[in-house]
Amino acid sequence: MKQETALVDLAATFPQLRIDLKYASADNITGQPIYSEARCLLHPEAARALEKSINIARLAGLTLLVLDAYRPQKAQELLWNACPNQDYVVPLALGSNHSRGTAIDVTLIDAQGAILDMGTGFDEMNVRSHPYHPEVPQAAQRNRLLLNAIMSGGGFSGIATEWWHFELPDAAGYPLLDDVFPCLSPVPVNGASS
Repeated sequence: MKQETALVDLAATFPQLRIDLKYASADNITGQPIYSEARCLLHPEAARALEKSINIARLAGLTLLVLDAYRPQKAQELLWNACPNQDYVVPLALGSNHSRGTAIDVTLIDAQGAILDMGTGFDEMNVRSHPYHPEVPQAAQRNRLLLNAIMSGGGFSGIATEWWHFELPDAAGYPLLDDVFPCLSPVPVNGASS
């Protein structure tokens, strides 16, 4: 029997947290919004870890900026269609930890409100987005290390291919969740049909 999980609304729970859900906008690898709602949700255990990371960031004079959190499984399918490379997007058959509510994508904002340079943008699916890459400028690499330390201090683990992605250490052990909100159907490009 599947156990239902009430996800935590991060905007309501952590008003100091900055949120810019990239999949609720066109600023992502699909070039289109795919979330029908800009709801930023996490599993309660991941939200507890995030609270620790928020406090650690504040000690460093920084604020976390959330780029993605819980992701409907339909959105994962749309992302796979846009980037069918399992180094960067988990195939739907395996299930993303985002769709379990146990993963979050974040970056850092400094005390002046500027987003720290991480050397690549979010959703830049190439080797330069790996957390440690020799071509990334030293200052950006330091920022990635700082982000990793902040998230690790809260209890999250990073992954080998995306500097922005963090998840609970046993994230894949949680059940995939039914879609909490619907996704938008992609608009065909140049008259193509999907």
